[in-house]
Amino acid sequence: MKVLNSLRVTAGVHALAICLQPVFAGVYLDGSPSGLRMHEPIGLALAFLGLAQLLLATIWWRSGGRWTAPVVSLLIVTGEVFQIAMGYSRQPAIHVPLGIALVAVSVAFAVWVGKRQVVAA
Repeated sequence: MKVLNSLRVTAGVHALAICLQPVFAGVYLDGSPSGLRMHEPIGLALAFLGLAQLLLATIWWRSGGRWTAPVVSLLIVTGEVFQIAMGYSRQPAIHVPLGIALVAVSVAFAVWVGKRQVVAA
């Protein structure tokens, strides 16, 4: 129960933070360097949140939860690491569509894990 609740909170914070990324990118593209000053550290923090989410998803799965949670979390964190690399190498043709996909999958995962029922042991 505690692991599932921790996973829910982590996935929710992760989804919220990743939804802010396009906003800060837009602020930067609108000509304000402050957008990039927020976009970059949040992007790096997302990778660490993704790792925490992966750890919690794995613990939840091993304690009777769904195996899909760590698989999706692994895909998310792998995408985020690649996303960071594409951002630093200035590859917007990959960075932008990958970012859209990561937002969609992260929000969908947070909603999905929020609907999971606690398995009685």
